[in-house]
Amino acid sequence: MKPIYWLKELSKKDLAIAGGKGANLAEMANIGLPVPPAFILSSGAYFDFIARSGIDALIRKETEDLDIQDSRKLQEVSDRIKAAIIGSPVPQDTRVEIIRAYNKLCGVELMPSLSQEAHVAVRSSATAEDLPEASFAGQQATFLNVRGSEELVKAVRKCWASLFEARAIYYRGINNFDHLKVGLAAVVQKMVQSEKSGVMFTVDPVTNDAGRLVIEGGFGLGEAIVSGLIIPDRYVVDKKTRKILLKQPAKQEVMIVKKGEGDECVPVPEELQEVQKLSEDEILSLADYGIAIEEHYQFPQDIEWAIEGDRIYIVQSRAITTLPVEMRE
Repeated sequence: MKPIYWLKELSKKDLAIAGGKGANLAEMANIGLPVPPAFILSSGAYFDFIARSGIDALIRKETEDLDIQDSRKLQEVSDRIKAAIIGSPVPQDTRVEIIRAYNKLCGVELMPSLSQEAHVAVRSSATAEDLPEASFAGQQATFLNVRGSEELVKAVRKCWASLFEARAIYYRGINNFDHLKVGLAAVVQKMVQSEKSGVMFTVDPVTNDAGRLVIEGGFGLGEAIVSGLIIPDRYVVDKKTRKILLKQPAKQEVMIVKKGEGDECVPVPEELQEVQKLSEDEILSLADYGIAIEEHYQFPQDIEWAIEGDRIYIVQSRAITTLPVEMRE
């Protein structure tokens, strides 16, 4: 397994290489969906790192007889393993490959004089993540607005370390996953400077109605919705007729925007606070993407989207694993 893969080289079958998030992203890119440019640092790079640094032996020793119900000991083990990962250098050959891929993503190879170091999102993608029988979604970290090769390498180590957050160790323990057999890939994806963003469920998450698709959205970056900072607009679409059944705007007083090397919470102009965030065309275009993704995967999906200018991007999609058993068949 090589360290770097581009989305066009992978598909949904490559869970072992790219993890759940990475494999899904590659699959969507390759069926023509508007996915932001990205490369994958493979799980092989992670396994190589823990082997060459000796951290695999530490993981085995620390987790062998760990009582995951003892929260204090669980946290201590988590802290020791994470500190070892963050404190160990990335092997030089892997580091060179990461920086080369980042430069390519930034366009350095094509137009060196015009290219700039891009802001990227570095998303952890565990090889046991997003499996229908044991959802690991949210167990590992995402780092936003990472800029520059040195910061990227640091973010990669933090991603690897996040595989050993206390809650991730606990979750693997209760689901009988071997800590040394679960790998972690990292998705390095160009940041979309979202003017609007949100989530989309191809099954109504409240009623479990499979005939309805629900879109939630707001101004700015999606973190405002995910963190609960704002109440998003809500739109409901009939999947069969493509009729918009509900438009429910919500007052939005603040939004999160990118500023410099980080994010900032800023006021929404007063005249925009109570307007409907998405146009009818945007609602229906998003619904079309959602229906296409669900049909491709043959399973209800939880989708993150963003709009920059007049372009819609699909940031990620994963199976909805909280459905009643009868809806999963």
